[in-house]
Amino acid sequence: MSNPGISPFHLAIPVDNLKKARQFYNEILELEEGRSSTHWVDFNFFGHQLVIHYKATNDAEKAHSNLVDGKNVPVPHFGVLLDWESWQNLAYKLTKKGVEFAIAPYIRFKGEIGEQATMFFYDPCGNALEFKAFKDTSQIFAK
Repeated sequence: MSNPGISPFHLAIPVDNLKKARQFYNEILELEEGRSSTHWVDFNFFGHQLVIHYKATNDAEKAHSNLVDGKNVPVPHFGVLLDWESWQNLAYKLTKKGVEFAIAPYIRFKGEIGEQATMFFYDPCGNALEFKAFKDTSQIFAK
């Protein structure tokens, strides 16, 4: 299936503290804020629409992870594919800001098909984020 172009996606995620989440996405990720109300905030998430919605916590919802590349990858998670240089710049900024990584920035499959940079961290409400970059973007879906 060919993709004639990439359309922006819309993703709405729950947060149990709107103020802390808003500060994180504004100040740590440096995202531009769009519309908002007392219960939700829109952000420009690298050209996509991310909405944080207030939702009270539910103790029945437990964190889960899958072992990938010897590391516990949080499930679910979301993020965006950046170009290699933008990923490096973001990793540097997040490190300087003292972000606590679930999986620190590193390179997977170095020198192999699908070589990629990746990092995982959580927002203050427990949403897992992954940011990736492929050395060769033509290999994003390579086997």
